[in-house]
Amino acid sequence: MTDLPRHVAIIMDGNGRWATSRGLGRVRGHEAGIRTVEQVVEHCARRGIGVLTLYAFSSENWQRPPAEVGALMHLLRVFLRRETARLRRNDIRLRAIGRRERLEPVVREELEEACRRTADCSGMVLNLAISYGSRDELTTAVRRLAREVRAGTLDPDAIDEECLTAALDTRGLPDPDLLIRTGGEYRVSNFLLWQAAYAELAFTATLWPDFTTAELDGILADYGRRERRFGKTSEQVAS
Repeated sequence: MTDLPRHVAIIMDGNGRWATSRGLGRVRGHEAGIRTVEQVVEHCARRGIGVLTLYAFSSENWQRPPAEVGALMHLLRVFLRRETARLRRNDIRLRAIGRRERLEPVVREELEEACRRTADCSGMVLNLAISYGSRDELTTAVRRLAREVRAGTLDPDAIDEECLTAALDTRGLPDPDLLIRTGGEYRVSNFLLWQAAYAELAFTATLWPDFTTAELDGILADYGRRERRFGKTSEQVAS
C-alpha cells in the first residue's frame, strides 16, 4: 500500500473542448478552468499534499493564436491578483518554473510579486509550470553544467543524476509521485520528463473544467492501492 503522494502534478487538459462543446469561445473554457484550479489547490492543501505542480502554459502553447495567448496571460494575471491573498491565508507558497523571460514584463512582474508575497508560507507548494517545456528545461540545465565544466568549477566525471536534478527548474522539490492528465489524452506532452521517471500515471476523460475534488479523491485512493517498486521485487519492497 502506498501513502498519500508528496507531489502531485497535473496536466490540465480540455478547457477549449469544454467550451466548444457548449458553443462558447475557447477563452470561456479557460475561465471555467480557473475555477477548477482554485478548488483543486485548496483541496490538495487540505488533504496534506506537499507539492502541487500545474501545467498552466507550455512552451508549445506560444504557437496558439495571438488572441488566445493574450487571453491566457490576462487570466493568469487575474488569478494572481485574486488568489495571492487566499494562498497566504491557506499557508500555500507559490513557485513557478519555465521561461519567465518570454512573458510580458507586466505578467512576469505580477508572477514574481506573488511568489515573493507567499515566500514565507510553510504549507503546500503550488508550483506553476508557465512557458514551460521539459526538453527546454533539460537543455538549459545541460548548458549550465557545460559552462561550469568550461570554467573549471565542475569535473565532468562528477556529473551524476543528483547534479543534473539540482540544475533543473524544480530543484529543491521532490519528484512527482503521481501525474494526472485530464481531457482523455494519453501522453505527457513534454511535462516533467526527467522528474516523472517513476511517477504513477492517471488519465481521465473528464475535461478540466468538469474535474471535481471527488474525482481527485478517487484518483488519490487508487494511488494509495498501488505498489511502487522502483525496480525492486514485491518481496524486497515488503521487507
